[in-house]
Amino acid sequence: MSGLPAPGRALVVGLARSGRAAALLLRDLGWQVVATDHAAVDAADLLSAGIEVQAPSDRPVPADLVIRSPGVPREAPPLAAAYAAGMPVWSEVELASRAMSNPIMGITGTNGKTTTTELLAHVLRAGGLDAVACGNVGTPMAGLVGQVAGDTWLVAECSSFQLEDIPSFRPHAAVLLNVTPDHMDRYPDFDAYRQAKLNLFSHQGAHDLAILPAGMTAPGGAPTRHLGQGGDTGPDVVSWAGGGLHVRGLGLVAPWEQIPLRGAHNRENVMAAAAMAAHAGLGAQEIAEGLATFPGVPHRLEVVGSAGGVTFVNDSKATNPAAAIAALDAYPQGVRLIAGGSSKGTPFDALAAAARGVVVHAYLIGETAPELAAALQAQEVPGTVLPDLPTAVSRAVADAAQGEVVLLAPACASFDQFMGYEHRGDVFREAAREAGAR
Repeated sequence: MSGLPAPGRALVVGLARSGRAAALLLRDLGWQVVATDHAAVDAADLLSAGIEVQAPSDRPVPADLVIRSPGVPREAPPLAAAYAAGMPVWSEVELASRAMSNPIMGITGTNGKTTTTELLAHVLRAGGLDAVACGNVGTPMAGLVGQVAGDTWLVAECSSFQLEDIPSFRPHAAVLLNVTPDHMDRYPDFDAYRQAKLNLFSHQGAHDLAILPAGMTAPGGAPTRHLGQGGDTGPDVVSWAGGGLHVRGLGLVAPWEQIPLRGAHNRENVMAAAAMAAHAGLGAQEIAEGLATFPGVPHRLEVVGSAGGVTFVNDSKATNPAAAIAALDAYPQGVRLIAGGSSKGTPFDALAAAARGVVVHAYLIGETAPELAAALQAQEVPGTVLPDLPTAVSRAVADAAQGEVVLLAPACASFDQFMGYEHRGDVFREAAREAGAR
């Protein structure tokens, strides 16, 4: 395959979704593959494919190529040894992009990337182009090699972890939606986290599209463009709001009332998706039709239903304070907030300030509940620490008045009480439906 070295011995570190996809791809490409994980895993599929599995194991393994799963920190012994020995270490998206010739759209950001990824893939398909959402959401990119046509657009959600080992990964269009402190348990400081995000643009060329927040510059060869709110329509603004969604070169695409996504943060997601769709060749009418028919994404401001005049909203994907603040922007009054979970090392002061005057009462769960309660108390926002999510929903329902919103926006990771944010959102959805939400 173009861009890949001759097959040799490969080491895959981490056997979650992307690691498994990378291991199977390498085996299909003729590599001798050793797959490792620090914990025991069910590896029947890998073993049946002729892959050597060492799990649990943290011992170094000599290899010609090392693939690092995004969930594995660089300090893990097999990776640390590989870096020290000068072995090439790639992200799974780097491997996949070298094994495919498909056009790629890359989307990163602290918040909004899943919604934007799914939205853009939907808009491209609605406009008549083959497109698939992949990467950090859904199917790993490596799992698509040989499964999609060569002209299918790959709309790839890219986490900061996936962008740390990408010596040549080049999306035709890329966006950094926003960057605020997150994953401070994995990075030494905010600058390191931000730099990982900026790696997405490092290998772009002059004919590619790079969209970044105002004041930031793309490190690669693509000209920097940004999104504009209000009257910001300068020469570097690729899309903007001004009585509706505008895209440079297309003019007015659609008035905002025809676009179902809610909240100021979703306006930016929409603007980014529209600009990237235009870069792929779609016209204003095609983009508008795609935006209008987007059904939304589960666990992202998902309206579960209502009961007794109370609306239930599942924003379990709000795994950091900035995302929870965006949820409060979408529902700026009468909120019964359910928050808390496992810590990511981020403070809650800004969230507490945003909650003042918006949150009627907070119902706090998980290991961060005491810290959240203290931050909210400092802003005179009442809160109650509770043992689990079903109890929090039950208490919120008992307290809520007609016209209020029971909002799950945890501002934290989920791994203290759940298998992931999807599991957490499913538990909320079920509890809401038990309370009569339809």
